[in-house]
Amino acid sequence: MRNERNHVTTETTAPTLDVSGYGFTRQTWLAAPPAEVYDLISTVSHISQWSPNAILARYDEGAGPRPGAWFSGRNRRSGNEWDSRSQVTVAEPGSEFAYTVLGSVPVPIVRWRWTFTSYGSGTLVALTWQLIAADPVLGGTYRDLDDLRDATIASVEATLVSLASWIADRPAG
Repeated sequence: MRNERNHVTTETTAPTLDVSGYGFTRQTWLAAPPAEVYDLISTVSHISQWSPNAILARYDEGAGPRPGAWFSGRNRRSGNEWDSRSQVTVAEPGSEFAYTVLGSVPVPIVRWRWTFTSYGSGTLVALTWQLIAADPVLGGTYRDLDDLRDATIASVEATLVSLASWIADRPAG
């Protein structure tokens, strides 16, 4: 490859991918009050009980569910495993829990947002996933991003079904 001065270079530049259309929301009803569901979700170490992809998550020492708190995670998909760093952006008990996941730079590349709304005798939970920046760890093509989004949709749907079953199957009391 040659640059504008006709010098040979090994540098390649890929176009920046527009990730603004990469997001979705899934909802389910859970047989528990919003405050209880919030407590389950904001205690990030619980997610591995329901998610097919989250192996573990834990707050940094002394941290907890509050804006600015950091936590680490370990994930798996399609035979690959990786570590992640996330920062809580919203922690409103019984209402909303949100965080961003850092990319390789490190800047936030993904936003996860859980909302909890009282509905009948339980809670309507909405889980939103939104890409907020392109990053090489996500892939370099729109096809890569499509595959990531589709895999994440499947994981989120499985997580919500598992969480609903887990709550419904708990002993009363």
